[in-house]
Amino acid sequence: MNLTIDIKEHANEYDVTLAGEIDAYTAPELKKRFMGITENKNPNITVDFTHVSYMDSTGLGVFIALLKAVKANDGSLQFVGVSDRLKRLFDITGLTEILNLNSQVEGGVK
Repeated sequence: MNLTIDIKEHANEYDVTLAGEIDAYTAPELKKRFMGITENKNPNITVDFTHVSYMDSTGLGVFIALLKAVKANDGSLQFVGVSDRLKRLFDITGLTEILNLNSQVEGGVK
């Protein structure tokens, strides 16, 4: 399936809007795009999941790697628009304890 990745940058603020499916097919490109951002110092990343219809364990691996890279560069990571279905996936794996999840989108990503 396809995944659309839209990244808007404002100084060290990165608003990432995802649409589609995050799986073994789309995860490598997503990881590549994220790792480019995390090479910057103090990246503050907001990822909007509003239009993500599916994610598997490969996608979870991308977000764990992203979190580690962001923390290594003194940045922050926040997820918005996380559906109940995706939140359950994060809950089952215990990742809600370490990731900043917000199921509500307040005006969406800028």
